[in-house]
Amino acid sequence: MLTRRKTLQLAATAVAAPFVSTTGWAQAYPIRPVTLIVPFGAGGNTDATLRALATATEAHLGKPIIIENRPGVSGTLGPSQMAASGRSDGYVLSQIPAAVFRLPHMTKTSYDPTTDFTYIIGICSYTFGVVVRNDAPWKTFPEFIAYAKANPGKVTFGNSGAGAGPHITMERIARQQRIRWTGVPFRSLAESTTSLLGGHVDAVADSSGWAQLVDEGRLRLLVTWGESRTKKWSHVPTLREVGIDMVLSAPYGIAGPKGLASEVTKTLHDAFKKGMEEQTFVAMLGKLDQDLSYMSTADYHAFAMKSIAEEEQIVAELGLKEK
Repeated sequence: MLTRRKTLQLAATAVAAPFVSTTGWAQAYPIRPVTLIVPFGAGGNTDATLRALATATEAHLGKPIIIENRPGVSGTLGPSQMAASGRSDGYVLSQIPAAVFRLPHMTKTSYDPTTDFTYIIGICSYTFGVVVRNDAPWKTFPEFIAYAKANPGKVTFGNSGAGAGPHITMERIARQQRIRWTGVPFRSLAESTTSLLGGHVDAVADSSGWAQLVDEGRLRLLVTWGESRTKKWSHVPTLREVGIDMVLSAPYGIAGPKGLASEVTKTLHDAFKKGMEEQTFVAMLGKLDQDLSYMSTADYHAFAMKSIAEEEQIVAELGLKEK
């Protein structure tokens, strides 16, 4: 027969047990590998950067980070699939390119960037530029522009997809310079540069995944798109220096689906931030001449909301909204 004291002890244990179990589960994250979606093909700038970051972060997260390439729809396919998965447990994340903020203003999408993502951390900024083959007749970007003006519709440039940053910037340049050229979308930078080397397109406008080919002398870098000249290719002028008042660096970060628990978000943020400080990751940024653009969870969310509004204005300016 149970004594009154024993009965009270059992009751207290029964009440406390769920609390202990729940707390233990929350503290256990992660208990299995985490998938990080790269919404571009293997071998490009984003792929190389995020693979380096994943490797640098694993020791701080305590579990492997598996890179999964899901290219398509100008870099928005992977993030949109993640948002639609409903898996708000922190085990599927995605890089968020600027096209995620832009595409909903151009066409109907399955996601809303203001509500369907948990923005975790800002990582870095791209170095963009225009490259041509080393035997191309254009030695400078003004020469390239002059040729495009004299040959409307003849010049072709590879890019990462309609609506992506490189495509939009080339369209803005065309509008300002009153020229007409043709963008050719590719699923990855590796594909576009292969096409360029084969003579199938005249140029490639994209991020610095072309760095090695430029350094080897197989491609010629005509112009970069940042605020100032790059450290690695300091002899190459910016758009502003050739008379085109535009800047594009497109800072990006990592997000999960909406509803990610604050504890999980903090765990991921802290692990990735430590990974960003590892020398292996810093060395990869140097190789691609990219800048670190760290943003805390709150700052990255604010940046995303600001970018969404700015992209709406750009889409309206270029008349890119579907009728």
